[in-house]
Amino acid sequence: MSRPRNDTFLRALLRQPTDYTPTWLMRQAGRYLPEYCETRRRAGNFLALCKSPQLACEVTLQPLTRFTLDAAILFSDILTVPDAMGLGLYFAEGEGPRFERPLREEWAIRDLTVPDPHDKLRYVIDAVAEIRRALDNSVPLIGFSGSPFTLACYMVEGSGSSDYRHLKGMLYARPDLLHHILGVTADAVTQYLNAQIEAGAQAVQIFDTWGGTLTPHAYREFSLAYMQRVIAGLKREHDGERVPVIVFTKGGGQWLEDIAAIGCDAVGLDWTTDIAQARARVGDKVALQGNLDPSALFGSPESVSAEARRVLDAFGNHPGHVFNLGHGISQFTNPDNVTALVETVRSHSRAIRSA
Repeated sequence: MSRPRNDTFLRALLRQPTDYTPTWLMRQAGRYLPEYCETRRRAGNFLALCKSPQLACEVTLQPLTRFTLDAAILFSDILTVPDAMGLGLYFAEGEGPRFERPLREEWAIRDLTVPDPHDKLRYVIDAVAEIRRALDNSVPLIGFSGSPFTLACYMVEGSGSSDYRHLKGMLYARPDLLHHILGVTADAVTQYLNAQIEAGAQAVQIFDTWGGTLTPHAYREFSLAYMQRVIAGLKREHDGERVPVIVFTKGGGQWLEDIAAIGCDAVGLDWTTDIAQARARVGDKVALQGNLDPSALFGSPESVSAEARRVLDAFGNHPGHVFNLGHGISQFTNPDNVTALVETVRSHSRAIRSA
């Protein structure tokens, strides 16, 4: 496999000079696009869409057809890993993801095993390969997984939660059980991401969505340490090319230096962190990704452009910036505002580089 014709995203992750700031968006294939909604309708439900390599490929490419983005991201869900562990993932209408068999009993936790990604998650690996063929080396493909801690939150709670009562009760009362879940899950994530890399993913992101709910001590022990374990086990080169790793902890700005030290190439920032201060704090250790407030896309095209310029100006004329949102794009976003965003980032970052 040759390097993508547009490799701006990969070069930015490795802090190499680029002509402009590359852009991709978390959840860029999603319900804000009418074409995605039509494909999802044909699939029948979200899980069927995820488990069809052909349809997953179709929706992965949809935002690239509409916008001049610099990377594609695999269409899947972070909860495919615990589903492959036998927890029984399903989606209740209007209630989000749920597991039939959450991890509450010690015997079930001790029985947890690492699934073979080429067996239980074959549909994801096939989707990666199919997307790479369809992209035809136009732009890079990003693979991803949830972090061990974020996956554990769903695995123990059985669904999303406002307070993670069961998970945090285990953390404080039986940390040995939580460490066992996290250890098995970290090994599963490592194998899963390596399988994506072998199938064609050219960069990977670890989504630590709920790490920011922890105390500083608990974050380092129960989230950061296991992401570091995953990164240590990843293939960092494939087909003669470096495979960059991005870590994104929502609410993790206070631990930026700690995250930058675990071996990743880039750190994702949510919108609550000042990107200029973040760059000063990490120096040349890692690239930074982010960090427009997703709600800024509810404004007008003019206000969206102004906010994009604000982020770019704050980062300045330095290597190592990938433009993104501070979290996933909302289903209520007007696609015209995304067009304004992507075009502004491309044009304004070029002007900054040439100044």
